[in-house]
Amino acid sequence: MDDHRSLSLLQFMKDGGLVPSSEEILKRESIIHSLKKIVQHWITKVAWQRKLPENLIRDASATILTYGSFGLGVHNSESDIDVLCVGPGFATMEEDFCIVLYNILKGKPEVSEINCVKDAKVPLMRFKFKGVAVDMPYAKLQVTSVPENVDLLNPVFLVNIDETSWKSLSGVRVNQCILQLVPNLENFQSLLRCIKFWAKQRGIYGNLFGYLGGIHLAILSAFICQTSPDACLSALVMNFFNTFASWPWPTPVALQDGMMPVLPDVTEKRNWIPIRLPCSPYRCCQSNVTRSTFNRIRAEFLRGHRITQEILQPDFDRDSLFEPYINAYRKLYPRFLKIYLLACAKDGLGDWVGWVKSRFPSLILKLEEIRVSCDPNPTEYADIGNVDSEPSVVFYWGLTRCMDINVTSLEKDFRDSITNNYRGLPGKMELSIVPASELPDILQFPTRKTKGMKACWKIPEYDQQRIPVYSRHLPNYFIGYVASEEKIC
Repeated sequence: MDDHRSLSLLQFMKDGGLVPSSEEILKRESIIHSLKKIVQHWITKVAWQRKLPENLIRDASATILTYGSFGLGVHNSESDIDVLCVGPGFATMEEDFCIVLYNILKGKPEVSEINCVKDAKVPLMRFKFKGVAVDMPYAKLQVTSVPENVDLLNPVFLVNIDETSWKSLSGVRVNQCILQLVPNLENFQSLLRCIKFWAKQRGIYGNLFGYLGGIHLAILSAFICQTSPDACLSALVMNFFNTFASWPWPTPVALQDGMMPVLPDVTEKRNWIPIRLPCSPYRCCQSNVTRSTFNRIRAEFLRGHRITQEILQPDFDRDSLFEPYINAYRKLYPRFLKIYLLACAKDGLGDWVGWVKSRFPSLILKLEEIRVSCDPNPTEYADIGNVDSEPSVVFYWGLTRCMDINVTSLEKDFRDSITNNYRGLPGKMELSIVPASELPDILQFPTRKTKGMKACWKIPEYDQQRIPVYSRHLPNYFIGYVASEEKIC
């Protein structure tokens, strides 16, 4: 029965589009190969421009390393590709990466929508390559040539690394550690796919909303695989919820590698769900979890534990574990915080929404300061009924004890936060308290995706004034747009 449930879960993920096809895998591998060739051409050009000795120009090399969901092997057809460009010490971030490589990529016909985000915590290049979104930060090592498959866990390559490069290297180093520490890679990948899908369905996925990000779920899943090395998928899922529903937070979760020192981390004292990185300096993952979102996450762990206790029973209802939280969301709260966003610059809504979302953690903390608990809903809604000519986006967050909120003061404080240091023309932002009846209706569709149905976890296409339609059971699953004949296209 255990094996049967495991096979059933695997088939469920495959049918749901959570496992990429062989064509999608080959496409992404081709993109990585192309980027490596481009980066090698770039570093040779930089070495020549800097008039280095001929032998250094000839031997100069840089490389591309994958991380994130693609690096862990848990991506799907809609996933971005996270890659790290690693260059030698003579190639600078400001000039060589952000200008020279940017211009090389911009001139490629396969590349579109390229943007260099210099003011992020980890500066990066963001673009689409053959239609696939790519995020590419940069790190430089104090060497004259970077091997193609450089081992970033080797301390030889980590000498005199600048702070920006160190942050950029973190994602790849964590990925490499996880892949080395899990006893069964295939089981780990299956468990992580399942848990990420659960977190998205239950509305607790997204670091910017105070919930769990991909790295948090990866380490939690790897921890379960370490503690249950011989378990099959269904048992791993059950153990995941059994473990973290009763975990004595804020005791940190840490993978075991036989060398990890047990040292206190000062950040753990203010971290609701401390999860340690599996590589030096063994600090906790960056987290935006607050009191409000911690309670939501813990409630979902408890719910998952209650449901999965019956996972081996013949009448186990698997769909109940993945039931979309949005179905009950509007019934849980009498009032919601409405966050309305409109871009002033043409085609600038995507940048404006992304910037405001990066400041959401401060808004959650501001609400808690005035003794209001919030339940941030990551779902983005197109504001169909707005009178403005430009497309806009709305978020709705459930509130408790919200009768005494001074919305004007709250909006002013948050506006000051989001307009500070924003490069470009700041857009419009309005906060208001609305009843549950104002939440948009979501059309009801089956929980399973049909062939050709697209999963959309990203920002909608803001430059098109069309009405998007999402599934009721899979609220972030984009079905299509409402056509003029009132059909879904």
